[in-house]
Amino acid sequence: MRVGFILKPDKTEAGALLEDLVPWLREQGHTPVVTTEDQIAPAGAQLLPESELGAAVDLAVALGGDGTMLRAARLVADRERPVLGVNLGQLGFLAGWAPSEAKAGLAAALAGTLPLTKRLRLAVTFTRQGAEPVVRYALNDAVLHQGAMARIVEIDAFVDDAFVASYRADGLLVATPTGSTAYNMAAGGPIVVPGRSMDQAAMTLTPICAHALTNRPLVIGADSTIRMQLGADVRGVMITVDAQWGHSFLAGDVVEVTTKAKPLIMYQGDKTFFDVMRDKLHWGARADSSAQRAPKKGGG
Repeated sequence: MRVGFILKPDKTEAGALLEDLVPWLREQGHTPVVTTEDQIAPAGAQLLPESELGAAVDLAVALGGDGTMLRAARLVADRERPVLGVNLGQLGFLAGWAPSEAKAGLAAALAGTLPLTKRLRLAVTFTRQGAEPVVRYALNDAVLHQGAMARIVEIDAFVDDAFVASYRADGLLVATPTGSTAYNMAAGGPIVVPGRSMDQAAMTLTPICAHALTNRPLVIGADSTIRMQLGADVRGVMITVDAQWGHSFLAGDVVEVTTKAKPLIMYQGDKTFFDVMRDKLHWGARADSSAQRAPKKGGG
């Protein structure tokens, strides 16, 4: 099989792990593939431009944190190639394997014994009058925000052409269930548990530091279309998608967000979503720990 590698920008730790994995894969008859953009060329690895990676590999391995997983989704999700994430970052909600577990996880993936899960992605269409629409895809979120100046932005939001509100805030973001634990959570939005079925999916619409405290986050069905545009002519506004792509946003510009994108296929580790939440967010002990046991009957 052909195994593609996507590396975090600070490649020191990722490069060392890659140097270990490449000969190990070749010993088993597999072909490691590395992108030319990562500027690392281990002996025995094939080099390809990242634009060709999705079509050229059978599965991908992201060596990094969640940002590297976002890049992996951008490169291979449209080709429906599954991704295994090895966490070299801090939180690592998406990258489920430690470096010491990389070989075991990869061996199980290559053997076809590792379960797969699908994560909803957003199709984000940016339109400026007189120009062709630009479509980008998000695993986490699309954010309309004030770029450089700490200034309130007025944003009109619509769901399926029904007017929701004119938000006066630092920005407005649309997130997937996967992205609900990223910027959305930091902005006070709800955590949405990724469902077992894509039919259970939803989007969140969350104002960032809204001027009106009654502007609350919304959970919106995955079959809806969310449209955002400026309610006033304010300069310096940006639209960003997964922090991987950004563009200036002017009065008259429109961004529409739907779930009409191919999902990211990920290899699923032993931990449940709630195991990850307890671990990363320090929610408390495991259910079978002494802290969670029922108290004994009787006095004392």
